[in-house]
Amino acid sequence: MWLDVSDLHRFYQSPLGKLTQRILLQRVRRNWPDLTGQRVLSIGYGVPYMRHIKDRAERTLATMPESQGVIRWPPNERNLAVLADERKLPFPDNSMDRVLLVHAIEFTEHLRPMLRETWRVLASGGRLLVVAPNRRGVWARIEGTPFGHGQPYSQSQLSRLLRDNLFLPTQADTALYAPPSNRRMMRRLSPAWERLGRRWLRPFSGVVLMEAEKQVYAASGRKTEQEASRARIRPALNGLAYPATDSPPCVGNSVANKNTP
Repeated sequence: MWLDVSDLHRFYQSPLGKLTQRILLQRVRRNWPDLTGQRVLSIGYGVPYMRHIKDRAERTLATMPESQGVIRWPPNERNLAVLADERKLPFPDNSMDRVLLVHAIEFTEHLRPMLRETWRVLASGGRLLVVAPNRRGVWARIEGTPFGHGQPYSQSQLSRLLRDNLFLPTQADTALYAPPSNRRMMRRLSPAWERLGRRWLRPFSGVVLMEAEKQVYAASGRKTEQEASRARIRPALNGLAYPATDSPPCVGNSVANKNTP
C-alpha cells in the first residue's frame, strides 16, 4: 500500500527527513558521479533527490503513482512531475538514460509490471538505481519514517528481483546506520555512525541501494522483449498520466483520484 504523498512530503520537511535526504544524496552521487547529458527519471517519491540532480542532468522528470498522489515539482518553476499508473508509464521506449526508484518497490502492488515498464523506458545500457528499506535494519522496524512501511528487502533479494526482470546488478551500497531519531544529539552523531556502519555494520543498514544495467536479449524465431514492448508504446500524457498542477501544491491519493479527469 502506497504512503500518501503528503506524509512523504511532511517527513522530508522534518529534521530527520532533511538528514536522511543529505545522507542518501551522497550515496546517489557516489553511484552516479557524472550525469552530464543524461535523461533522468524518478519513480515513486524521488523529488527530494531529483532537485539536486536537476542542475547536472540534461533532463529530469518525476513520476508519482496514482495511489500515492502527486506534488508539484519544482515548486516555483515549470512543472516536471506527473501522476501516472506505474504499470503504464507515459514515456516512449528507450527514452531515459537513468531511472531512480525510491519509495517505490516496497509499496507497489504491481512490482513486476512496474519493473518491466522501467526496463521499457530505459535506453540500451541505461542504469537503474533502487533505494529500498533493508530487511535486517532497524529503520524497517520503526514506523516513524517512510522506510518503516511496505516490504523491506535484503541485498540478495533485491539482486534476485532485478535479475528476474532483465536487469544486471552492477554495484550495491548501504546507508542510514544511526537509529531514526529526531533528537539533536543523534543527528549530530550521524556522520560518525555512517563511517562506522560502512566499515563494520553493512548488513544492518537502514537502506540498501542497488544499481543495475538494462539487459537486452536477442532471440531467434520470436520477438525480443524490446520488440514486444515497442508494440505497446504509449505516447506521453495520453490520458493515463496527469501533470501536477499549480494549485493545490500537494495532492494526496484520495484527492488526486477525486480530481483525476
